[in-house]
Amino acid sequence: MIAEETLVQELKSKESQAKAFEVLVNTYKERLYWHIRRIVLDHDDADDVLQNTFIKVYRNIDGFKGDSKLYSWMYRIATNESLTFLKQKSKKMGIGDQELKEHMVENLQADAYFEGDEIQLKLQKALATLPDKQKLVFTMKYFQEMKYEDISEVLETSVGALKASYHLAAKKIEAYLKAD
Repeated sequence: MIAEETLVQELKSKESQAKAFEVLVNTYKERLYWHIRRIVLDHDDADDVLQNTFIKVYRNIDGFKGDSKLYSWMYRIATNESLTFLKQKSKKMGIGDQELKEHMVENLQADAYFEGDEIQLKLQKALATLPDKQKLVFTMKYFQEMKYEDISEVLETSVGALKASYHLAAKKIEAYLKAD
């Protein structure tokens, strides 16, 4: 695999940009897709948000300063795009955030791309009850097995705050699953 610094330089150079962007997409599309999918839940919505994410990355690569890892920067864009998408979707449907979350979980069963069983569905219902930040921290740590330091770069939050959010989310999910 190409070194991250080299890839960034090639992305910023007009001569090598197209080839470098192809490498970037092929390297990160699956990880970013699953990150987005865990936020928006629907396969088609995840595809749309992924496409928007890569468009933003392409348009804004010159603004990438290298203060964080490239993938952290892209995850931050993907996260923001996902949350913006959900806000727009709830507005379009004329419902609140919580109603949208419940609606999305209900639609999961009808999603041909959802491969989860009853336990996965219960977990998704529990996740839908969490505030956005706790849900993000939990999914990044639990499903994607990201390190707190990496999540900290993506969400621009201290490691201590992330650990607290994860702990609270885990307790709420545990309580939800026990009550069910």
